[in-house]
Amino acid sequence: MTCKRMCFKLGLAMALSLLSLGLLAQSKTPSPQDKVLKLFQQSADRQSPPKLIADFDLEGLKKLPQQTFTTHTPWFKDTVTFTGPLVRDVLASAQLKGKILNAVALDDYKSKLPFNDVMNFDVILAHSINGEQLTAKNKGPLFIVYPYDSKKELQAVVYYQRSVWQLKALIVE
Repeated sequence: MTCKRMCFKLGLAMALSLLSLGLLAQSKTPSPQDKVLKLFQQSADRQSPPKLIADFDLEGLKKLPQQTFTTHTPWFKDTVTFTGPLVRDVLASAQLKGKILNAVALDDYKSKLPFNDVMNFDVILAHSINGEQLTAKNKGPLFIVYPYDSKKELQAVVYYQRSVWQLKALIVE
């Protein structure tokens, strides 16, 4: 097999993989009406699938009170400014409470956040970075961000691992 043909097949395979993950379709800048976040409540018996409680579009999230802060992160060389609603405000708007938040990304990466994190720290669902709307290409459409520079304890791997980008859903337990 020629190098040209092998490269074409690899490129095609990568494109199909990305398409199956929904990343190519999500790479455009979301419009205000695009659904960008689903909120679920997990039942106590854990045998039933989580129940969809709310489905937010970008416009709905932007109607909530917005927070903006500038912080250092391990993902960017310079400090960056994030804007978005507090996670606790998003959950309160859907009347959701629990002990654990399961954050799910577009590529199905998952992370568990203690519910206390969003109550004790000003964790946001960033939709903008440095004034630019997030897309799947730059960690969007939503990115869970802690105000890392506000407290030394937040500058730790455990909080960086809870910072899910390309967020598509939160499941409350």
